[in-house]
Amino acid sequence: MYVDKDCGHGRLCAVQPPATDQRTTRMTEERTVTVLVVDDERDIADLYTTWLETDFEVRTAYGGEEALDEVDEDVDVVFLDRQMPQFSGDDVLEQIRDRGIDARVVMVTAVDPDFDIVDMPFDDYLTKPVMREDLTQSVETMLERDGYDDTLQEYFALSAKKATLEAEKTPSELDDNAEYTEMLQRVEELEGEADDAVAGFEDDYESLFQEFPGGE
Repeated sequence: MYVDKDCGHGRLCAVQPPATDQRTTRMTEERTVTVLVVDDERDIADLYTTWLETDFEVRTAYGGEEALDEVDEDVDVVFLDRQMPQFSGDDVLEQIRDRGIDARVVMVTAVDPDFDIVDMPFDDYLTKPVMREDLTQSVETMLERDGYDDTLQEYFALSAKKATLEAEKTPSELDDNAEYTEMLQRVEELEGEADDAVAGFEDDYESLFQEFPGGE
């Protein structure tokens, strides 16, 4: 299984998790992985639940307030719709982090992402329509990241935001935005620390990287 890594120069690479990190295996062998699906469109929430429940324990919430009732320390991954009435996905995300719940959060939306995502404390971002493979792959990736230290957690989260914005914005829009520029600088700062972490992989360092689909 490969996870995304920002290789600089506008390229994303896939990198194999460290052989010494057995977090994902331990989680799936010792207890059921719990996923929370949050979407105010019941048909979509039920569809995601049907897709995921063959492999994971799934909780379903049809709105923001219900999501906060369902989320707790047993939840591993949250798929969180941004555009919900009364209590938005952004509000739910803020409450999850304020409670100190250490679930991986994947924002899901039909709205094209804007620069406001830079400061949002989510782990990944999916744009609708989302297919079954997108959800299952995202759960696996989030579980792999869950075994990383804080530096790698931040690195991968920022790299996901960087890739999302670069897929939606023009080069001039990116260059003119101060939030993106500051985020890019932070990603570059973290690259050295991330490289030190993955350098400990048992395979040859260079052989672990391959160009991620869509990279230049």
